[in-house]
Parts: sequence; structure tokens; C-alpha cells
Amino acid sequence: MFARFSAAILLALPLLAAAGCSTEKQQCCNSVQKAGSPSAASLLSLLGVAVQGVTAQVGLTCSPLTALGAAGQSCNQQTVCCENNNFNGIVALGCTPINLNA
Repeated sequence: MFARFSAAILLALPLLAAAGCSTEKQQCCNSVQKAGSPSAASLLSLLGVAVQGVTAQVGLTCSPLTALGAAGQSCNQQTVCCENNNFNGIVALGCTPINLNA
């Protein structure tokens, strides 16, 4: 019985992540990488964001999902929920992958 309950919880986690992510935090990013990866670190450095101690995922070249939905398009890359989207789509910080198709 516990195994069934655990399996149900694991299957529900992507839905809970999407449900807990407000619309303005949902992004479609061309790639999602660790902040310390060479491409993410160089972009963050150019933007003046300190990379030391940042362990969160970083979305690169992102668009808000609301903009895609208005145009009738869908995200063909990685759909994520990001905490800091203040870099005009170049990078988004604190990203967690979400599955909107579940």
C-alpha cells in the first residue's frame, strides 16, 4: 500500500510544480544549464551576476509562455518555472523544469 501511495505522489509532482508556478514565472527556454556551466557563467558575468555560490539552474534564451500562448505557439524546448526573469530573456535564474503536458 505504501508503494502505491509513493508512486502516486511521484507521478503527481510535475503537476504540483506546474500548479505552484505562477504564469509570469513560466518560461520556454532554449536550454537549461547549471549556473557554473561555461556558457551560462559567461552570460551571467556579462550581465554582472555573481556566479559564486549559485547552484540553481539557469534558463538561456527564454520567452514567457504567455507570449507563446497568445500567438498560438507552444514551447518546443524546455518549459521551466524561474524565480528571476529580469534579464530580458537572455537568462532566467532559479529555474525548475515543469511538464505542462502531464
